[in-house]
Formats: sequence, C-alpha cells, structure tokens
Amino acid sequence: MRFSYNNLWKLLIDKNMNKQDLRKMTGISSASIAKLGKGENVNTEVLLRICKALKCDISDIMEFVPDDDNREKGTTITK
Repeated sequence: MRFSYNNLWKLLIDKNMNKQDLRKMTGISSASIAKLGKGENVNTEVLLRICKALKCDISDIMEFVPDDDNREKGTTITK
C-alpha cells in the first residue's frame, strides 16, 4: 500500500488554489510540497497543517492505494 494525495490536488483545484498558495497558507516547506507531489511520506504535522488550513479531514486530502505489485498478483485489499 502507498499514499496518494490526489484528493488534495483535486481539493486545491476546487478551491481555485495552487501548490504555492497552499505552501504560503500552511507555512510548510517547498520540500514537503515536492514530497506530496511525488506521493512520498511526509510528517503528520504537515498533514495536520494542511487539514487545519483547508478546514478538512485527513480523508479529504489523502488515501491508501494498493501497490501495482498487488494488482498484478490479483491481490485485493478491502477496508
């Protein structure tokens, strides 16, 4: 499983914002924004700041998705 921040990017589009706006609004570093853009792990403090700034829940900005390896092997992951 890996993290996907596609929900965050969709939310920013809905709010007519870009990554730079998010960075200024939250005070998070450009390195953290880059990690989010690559779907990499970030500190939970970063996620908390984003949720506070956008007045949303964690599920509004991220989700867990199966690895490509699991899909190819036919493994399904259920909640």
